[in-house]
Amino acid sequence: MKEGEGAIRATPPVPQPGRALESVTRGSRTGRPARAGAAIALLAALAAAACTSDGRPSAGTPQTTSRQATALRTSAAPAAPTSGAARRTVIIEGTSLTAGLGLDPEEAYPALLQQKIDSAGLPFAVVNAGLSGETSAGALRRVAWLLQRPIDVFVLETGANDALRALDVDSTRAHIVAIIRAVRRANPAARICLVQMEAPPNLGPRYTTAFHAMYPAVAREEHVTLLPFLLQDVAARPELNQGDGLHPNLRGERMVAATLWRALAPLLRAEAASTGGAPPSG
Repeated sequence: MKEGEGAIRATPPVPQPGRALESVTRGSRTGRPARAGAAIALLAALAAAACTSDGRPSAGTPQTTSRQATALRTSAAPAAPTSGAARRTVIIEGTSLTAGLGLDPEEAYPALLQQKIDSAGLPFAVVNAGLSGETSAGALRRVAWLLQRPIDVFVLETGANDALRALDVDSTRAHIVAIIRAVRRANPAARICLVQMEAPPNLGPRYTTAFHAMYPAVAREEHVTLLPFLLQDVAARPELNQGDGLHPNLRGERMVAATLWRALAPLLRAEAASTGGAPPSG
């Protein structure tokens, strides 16, 4: 896949140049369960195949599938308004893991989070700003466009494609910090959350340890909320992933949504309460 292929739910598309590394599955609803060990093997194969012998991205751009094209053209329907409070915006900027590659838009975890928000009576509308194949550098280039709209809560899911390319951890860190600071400049009162990501184990302990440690360090230094690993209890489990072994199926997406909801629910309740929009906690 190419960086920039995929969908930004509820926002117009912003094409991004470059090479995507995230998926060998485009347009399929779900795949057959991966064989044992397929997730790690595919991660290594994708990292190797995505670059030419001199380390540069290989050329060529696959066509966007009809489902992805439809998603790019269609805005997500807004959720029903919450009584007594204006709805506020939660933007999730991320990769194909956020975009819901291989699934229908309503099956991706941002849409499942929206269902939980509505059930809790909280006044937030989730915008899925996931873009398949995007690196942290691409996310930084794109964030200025996302910041053209008001943001109350900003969730950043990035780094998976950096890890697949074994990009320099310090560079990834610099991009993430720059995104956080850009959001804060544009929306000083916004709550900012950073999703923990992990590097594939085939890259070796030195890289994976540095990559893991980067997220809590950035969260601490930039005073943002660190959310759990996106694929906690989902990664490398064939029954919870599509045939590529990388992207969750609907069962996996439900687990992803549940993991993030446990961390986000208190934050959203506090944010709503700060302006009198929170429902009773009981």
